[in-house]
Amino acid sequence: MEFFKTSIDWLSIAVIPVMLLVFLGMGYAKKVKVYEKFVEGAKEGFEVGVKIIPYLVAMLVAIAMFRASGALDILTVVLRPFTELIGMPSEVLPMALMRPLSGSGSLGVMTELMKTHGVDSLIGIMASTMFGSTETTFYVVAVYFGAVNVQRTRYALPAGLVADAAGLIAATLITRALF
Repeated sequence: MEFFKTSIDWLSIAVIPVMLLVFLGMGYAKKVKVYEKFVEGAKEGFEVGVKIIPYLVAMLVAIAMFRASGALDILTVVLRPFTELIGMPSEVLPMALMRPLSGSGSLGVMTELMKTHGVDSLIGIMASTMFGSTETTFYVVAVYFGAVNVQRTRYALPAGLVADAAGLIAATLITRALF
């Protein structure tokens, strides 16, 4: 078990620098002007940012209403028996429910959990693993699909939610195994 934990630690340190070197190496091999392409992509990203502002405001208002109404607390109580079956502490459930809705909202929940339980606690580690293992699915669908005028998302939302569920379950099981 200790070997597995050490391997994961080393892998997490090495992955980003290795990916950067691979991308730069591939660009060099294909004679792509990497810096110019990077700047071009940054310009396009800024344009997209301006387009998504109305959708972003609408999504953030809806999330604030969801949290303020107490619906998050009710949903936590209802789902608690199911999450306990896989070993997810009930304290982490608000994080699991908020993550598909909002990155900043889930970051706030995670910060509260870490202040209350500590960053090295099972709950703190599980919350941060969930944060990295899932996506803000509703946010992505509402904001980015709305920005490019996609009316029919077809299977994007169900596929995203299934991926989120898999990430939450994996985060719970792996954190339990390593902690």
